[in-house]
Amino acid sequence: MLLRFQKAAVRKKYETGNQAFSIRLRFLTTRVKRFGKDGTALKLRELLYNLAIMPAWSDAAESERHIRWADGLWKAMQPFSSGGVYVNDLGNEGEDRVKAAYGTNYERLVSLKNKYDPSNLFRFNQNITPTFRKSS
Repeated sequence: MLLRFQKAAVRKKYETGNQAFSIRLRFLTTRVKRFGKDGTALKLRELLYNLAIMPAWSDAAESERHIRWADGLWKAMQPFSSGGVYVNDLGNEGEDRVKAAYGTNYERLVSLKNKYDPSNLFRFNQNITPTFRKSS
């Protein structure tokens, strides 16, 4: 499977000619897996690896091409994906992707957010939005 993944990634690189990028394939060790799915906020404990696609460019006029390339590579990798995501690898991808990062733990985290940060003071990341706010 890893060889098929590698061939698909390299083929996508040469389709677009994008030279400025990084692909990180991080293998998850037993240290990551020592807690169950509910042992921490993050659910992806049973997976073998984590993939991050990071295009880079300096000319704003090239943004569309590089973003399109990264999206195309991400789509090409979907046959190898569980559909999950590591929250620290997210960009501005919306609430559905944040929910995917936490999986079944998301509702528990919303409850904690409601209790400890109902005014959403800590919101400058891939945020878990509280379902209610304390009135002042």
